Amino acid sequence: MKKPFTRVLLAALMLATLGGAGLYLLFRLSALSAGDLIRYGERRLEGHPRIERRALPAMHAVLAWLDEPTRAQTLAPFTVPPLPANPMRQGNEGAGGNLAPRGDGSAAPVGGGNAAPGGGGNAASSGGDNAAPGAAASAAERLAGRILRVGALRAITRIGAAARLARDGDTIEIDAGDYRADSAVWDRAEITIRGVGASVRLIAAGAAAEGKAIWVIRRGQVRVENIEFTGARVGDRNGAGIRFEDGRLTVVNCLFHDNQNGLLTANSPNAELEIVNSEFAYNGTGAGLTHNLYVGRIKSLKVSGSYFHHANGGHLLKSRAAHNLIAYNRLSDEAGGRASYELEFPNGGTALVIGNIIHQGARTTNWTLVSFGAEGYVHDSATLILAHNTLVNDRTGGGNFVRVWPGAQRLRSVNNLFVGPGGVDSAAIHESTGDVHVGRAVLAQAGAGDYRLPAGGRKYAAVPLMAENGIALTPDSEYVHPRNTRSLRSVPTLPGAVQARP
Repeated sequence: MKKPFTRVLLAALMLATLGGAGLYLLFRLSALSAGDLIRYGERRLEGHPRIERRALPAMHAVLAWLDEPTRAQTLAPFTVPPLPANPMRQGNEGAGGNLAPRGDGSAAPVGGGNAAPGGGGNAASSGGDNAAPGAAASAAERLAGRILRVGALRAITRIGAAARLARDGDTIEIDAGDYRADSAVWDRAEITIRGVGASVRLIAAGAAAEGKAIWVIRRGQVRVENIEFTGARVGDRNGAGIRFEDGRLTVVNCLFHDNQNGLLTANSPNAELEIVNSEFAYNGTGAGLTHNLYVGRIKSLKVSGSYFHHANGGHLLKSRAAHNLIAYNRLSDEAGGRASYELEFPNGGTALVIGNIIHQGARTTNWTLVSFGAEGYVHDSATLILAHNTLVNDRTGGGNFVRVWPGAQRLRSVNNLFVGPGGVDSAAIHESTGDVHVGRAVLAQAGAGDYRLPAGGRKYAAVPLMAENGIALTPDSEYVHPRNTRSLRSVPTLPGAVQARP
């Protein structure tokens, strides 16, 4: 009797071992956390009330121990802070002040105004107030470009009208205020669009240029400054504050808030995008397919001095660009945040990540902060370089600070500060020098956004760095909250993104 029983017991143990190994392998390959697997189990139990009554309390106890949300908590509505009243609001829903509206979105002065109608319906001027594309403009004016001014008290009251009137080389200056349902397509070889004043806010209010975004930028050298984009919604759930299709776009000091995508690019192999001192927050539909910033297969992406936080189910920054330079930014899930990856390069390329603060909250929907190559490598290079970043993981259940998927050529990690539980999961050649791993308690004020290493105690020494692809890896600046940078006075002496000590 003992032999059959022993055989059955051994068989059961073998099956349990094989099953456990299979589950662990699935767990590792899928990039799912233990909480993800338990929530999947919750979903599979739906419709089986008797089993649910017995199993859910134990499952929820495990989730609480892991500091992971339940399925019901992940499905709760995502709270987006309402827009505050704009102190500079000027009633831009229509013409205001002493302007009589025209059918084309501009306005004719009726009480003195600041522009005399020219051949194009507005004043022809190279450096003063609103200029229209009249045939009388001189060659010098066309070369220098004109200034078109938009505002409730201007001859042009709507941004869409300015986009139609603009010529190559023009500068569009937009007065402070709220501009509702004022979408535009920009299609010029060179143009600058600048908000003037405390708050220039574009509120989609159901409008979308070409059914894509508040603004569509088709081509050319375009610079956008000092503008907020909020509320973009379209039928395919892919609406964006800006849809960038081709050319070279520079975005400076802008805010993208509560859109389906903050900024979304097309897959144009020659396009270049640079983002400076800007903020991306509360963008996404919650389905995980839309993000704060979503960059397609373009030539290059540069991001500096910018603040990414509170993506709704998607990533804080996702880039498929061939060349990426992400330097001196803060990418932070923060309280109430439930972003997936903080930083993702799904198709590899070359990614230089220098001097960033990257924080994963306890309620994240993923357990990896930086992901590289999860959707396959399509570029000639598949190299990830991380230098002087501070990566903070608030998930008590651990996770991956960095995950590099099979097929990558190289991961170089130098002078990074890893805070909290977790590790680096790399299928590529992994070069690590000067990296430091500490517990969360070391950064006592991290919850308040203070990521400085404490004075005294352990001594840290940063390793001297060389250049990579002609770009110096030694930081010469650091992030300053919110959305700015400052120059370092000396060569960094500490690991991580923050060189100052308390």
